[in-house]
Amino acid sequence: MTVNTINQKSLGPLLSIAPMMDRTDRHFRYFMRQITRYTLLYTEMITTAAIHYGDRSKLLGFSLEEKPLSLQLGGDNPQELAECSIIAEDLGYDEVNLNVGCPSDRVQSGNFGACLMAQPKLVAKCIEAMQKRVHIPVTVKHRIGIDERDRYKDLTNFVRIVSEAGCQRFIVHARKAWLRGLSPKENRTLPPLRYEDVYRLKKQFPQLFIEINGGIVTIEKIKEHLQFVDGVMIGRAAYDNPYLFATVDRDIYGKTVTPLTRPEIIEKMFSYIDYWSNNGLKLHSISRHLLTIFGGISGTKSWKRYISENSHLPGADVKVIKRALAKISEQ
Repeated sequence: MTVNTINQKSLGPLLSIAPMMDRTDRHFRYFMRQITRYTLLYTEMITTAAIHYGDRSKLLGFSLEEKPLSLQLGGDNPQELAECSIIAEDLGYDEVNLNVGCPSDRVQSGNFGACLMAQPKLVAKCIEAMQKRVHIPVTVKHRIGIDERDRYKDLTNFVRIVSEAGCQRFIVHARKAWLRGLSPKENRTLPPLRYEDVYRLKKQFPQLFIEINGGIVTIEKIKEHLQFVDGVMIGRAAYDNPYLFATVDRDIYGKTVTPLTRPEIIEKMFSYIDYWSNNGLKLHSISRHLLTIFGGISGTKSWKRYISENSHLPGADVKVIKRALAKISEQ
């Protein structure tokens, strides 16, 4: 049974994979695109300062196969965010997303991420400046609240002000964030999930595209949430269990496709690994993203061990992956 896609708007996707630091780089995204064609993918969060002063090719480069693709920005300066949005559009990104959800100390010191929830008018100025300069969607990913500012009316006040500046799509992590006392990892797990607040938000703002995020790890739960909101974002579960997405094009998007097997997915990575190995990239940069594809399958330990022990060796290339795959076949 597929989800009724009548609630899907042109404003956003039914399903996306969350931006994750040290996870959602271009190699992971290419890998995931072999598993699902229609799920929206995100970059890691990239700060405006990094884009202005860093290696743009390395930071922003992507393969066309990764699209649809969103660039998540970190920053609080409307002009700088607007300039980075222009760069993103010129490079071919399908969307720009503003991070208003990360609670790390480093992010707070730059006055962006979750701490911006306390400054909805500044966020609105940022969104307005970005939207004036580009034609691609500009969206916001945020929490349901921060610290003691976590009442439902605080959430609706934030969404109202930012939507009045033109934002039409909000990705809502259904946990509050504590800016002091909890690590980023703890902020992903300890504050209780409040899905009902996100459902209520959709009812109050039916004209907006509301996407829910936080603690969602099964196809069944994705379908349940889609009865109340417009989209679902999956975070760590996508990295820990990428094969979760093997059937989403069929079961969520209603496409007539046959899901690939795990070995078939890995085989589709061979030419990609060959290309990057021949261009000097260390195998580990790609292979680290493949380790969990056989989770729960006999032989997964041998797969992980062989890759982990050999991907760092000088000259390691696609043959390491082929040999590891053979160990799965043997078992």
